[in-house]
Amino acid sequence: MLGEATSGDRRSRRALILVENLSVPFDRRVWQECTTLRDAGWEVHVICPAGTKRDTEREVLLDGVRIHRYPLRAATGGPAGYLREYGTALWHTARLARKVGPVDVVHACNPPDLLFLPARWLKRRGARFVFDQHDLVPELYLSRFDRGEDLLYRSVCALERMTYRAADVVLATNESYRDVAVRRGGRRPEDVFVVRSAPDTDRFHPVPPEPELKEGKPHLLCYLGVMGPQDGVDYALRALAKLRDELGRSDWHAVFVGGGDTFDAMVELSRRLGLSDQVRFTGRVSDAELARYLSTADVCLSPDPRNPLNDVSTMNKVLEYMVMGRPIVSFDLKEARVSAGDAAVYAPANDEAEFARLIALLLDDPEKRALMGKTGQERIGGPLAWRNSQRALLAAYEAALSTGAPGRAGTRPRS
Repeated sequence: MLGEATSGDRRSRRALILVENLSVPFDRRVWQECTTLRDAGWEVHVICPAGTKRDTEREVLLDGVRIHRYPLRAATGGPAGYLREYGTALWHTARLARKVGPVDVVHACNPPDLLFLPARWLKRRGARFVFDQHDLVPELYLSRFDRGEDLLYRSVCALERMTYRAADVVLATNESYRDVAVRRGGRRPEDVFVVRSAPDTDRFHPVPPEPELKEGKPHLLCYLGVMGPQDGVDYALRALAKLRDELGRSDWHAVFVGGGDTFDAMVELSRRLGLSDQVRFTGRVSDAELARYLSTADVCLSPDPRNPLNDVSTMNKVLEYMVMGRPIVSFDLKEARVSAGDAAVYAPANDEAEFARLIALLLDDPEKRALMGKTGQERIGGPLAWRNSQRALLAAYEAALSTGAPGRAGTRPRS
């Protein structure tokens, strides 16, 4: 293991982490990986886009991690917008990688599945390539754009194959993703490491509840997360309308925390459903503000509908609800059950009426809510704790460094 190497060896090792879709340290998973590697003696560099309101410095040394940021405008206007975004990101990534210089490991986080290009360039200069698969991009494409298996879908599948082929080892966020890497990507099982995302419980933990956040109602409902086409905020809003209109419940106030492509559309949908007086959209908030809402919430919502991506993805919101000891209502998704277990109740996939009924059930049962919350905290402190993922991450790096036998690293997928 890396921790068993001499301190001099560890200090001589350099890792370069590539990220395109979020700034760092705003990307919490990446930041936890950075600090884990730093604590194991690695010199860690990160290349990522700059944020708009935070993470704006072009270069910063933060807690011992050197972060190199570049300007990037998110895609708009269809495929041409994505080509412009990704082309800009690749150019800046290559430019900054040259500035960083030689590294022992290049660690590329998707989406998109394009960072294998600068990673492959670094491999030719002696680096090992760790592919950190945050999303299954083919499933993301099907779930987000609803265009079927068209030419663009086949293109993203080809890019995924090339990324798997170039990697020395793969990091999967859960067992479902690991299965895809082995089955679809042709990776050897021993070259795929499950590194689950997990909240930093030293930084993110419950605070005393603030009843005034309930806006005079007995109960507070809370949603946390991105608001994109595949994230189900529309399902949650329609379920809340059913909770009010079909179940006769108006004893709640709801807060939706987060932003994204569909934020404005969700605010408008809330207005059309007549929920404006009971639902508040905060946009993105600080960690301290988020802790206030989650610590006060009686029930938390995970309305991600079943689709090719959501069914096999681990939702960060679910883990953060569990840290705070909150009971969860979710649709019945494979990986939602793996993460939450008995800390959630599950409506049949995409059944808004049953989702509403389960909210009402929990609002009427404070003892069940308390038991579910305790169960979630125990899971986060046990099998889902970040310390387990730290061990897997360091083992993956050791495996990457040990590659080099002919035919092992970067092998073609098996048919």
